[in-house]
Amino acid sequence: MTRSQQRSLSFGAEAAAYERGRPSYPPEAINWLLPPGARDVLDLGAGTGKLTTRLVERGLDVLAVDPIPEMLELLSNSLPDTPALLGTAEEIPLPDDSVDAVLVAQAWHWFDTERAVTEIARVLRPGGRLGLVWNARDERLGWVKDLGRIIGHENAQFNDTTTVPAPFTDVEHNSVEWTSYLTPQALIDLVASRSYCITSPENVRTHTLDRVRDLLATHPALANTEGLALPYVTVCIRATLA
Repeated sequence: MTRSQQRSLSFGAEAAAYERGRPSYPPEAINWLLPPGARDVLDLGAGTGKLTTRLVERGLDVLAVDPIPEMLELLSNSLPDTPALLGTAEEIPLPDDSVDAVLVAQAWHWFDTERAVTEIARVLRPGGRLGLVWNARDERLGWVKDLGRIIGHENAQFNDTTTVPAPFTDVEHNSVEWTSYLTPQALIDLVASRSYCITSPENVRTHTLDRVRDLLATHPALANTEGLALPYVTVCIRATLA
């Protein structure tokens, strides 16, 4: 197993922290990703259900697929009526032509793109939509940039150079700026649930989290506050099955 594969499967160890700390997705982004008239939607790489929840709230018929049992267990606890299936982007446990849209949140960079595109095209109905979405911290503000120095700056996986190969066409990009409100503890959970932090040696992980706690305690914008405003840029890509 490659280092990347190990990291992609590491989230189970911190599934609860992932659920507590990770942000949701803004409605404007979801509106843009979904095709008109979509009913059956696959959330691929669904994790604990951050995006799944937003889709279910819209009254859509949603299927969730993820390779990590611990993540799906949390998803099923909060969404007991939503089918949650163990599977990967390279082997999707659905029949051919079964969904109107496949959405992928925070996970496309973990996939084997060639195999995933073939599988996604298989389960999509003709003219179906593939939508990719990432939340990237907006580091233009002081304390968020300082956080990036501790935990790593958001990188090129979130930029608009990502594309989708054939048989998908009409690839479009969009971004939405918004703010997530969270507690200081949720920020620590956010960091603890990042793959590099999970897979780091214990002393490195402890040092990283201690630095985040120190930032919370000493930065003028963060000290002595119970609520944080964390700005995000949500980057979206959509493509249509030819």
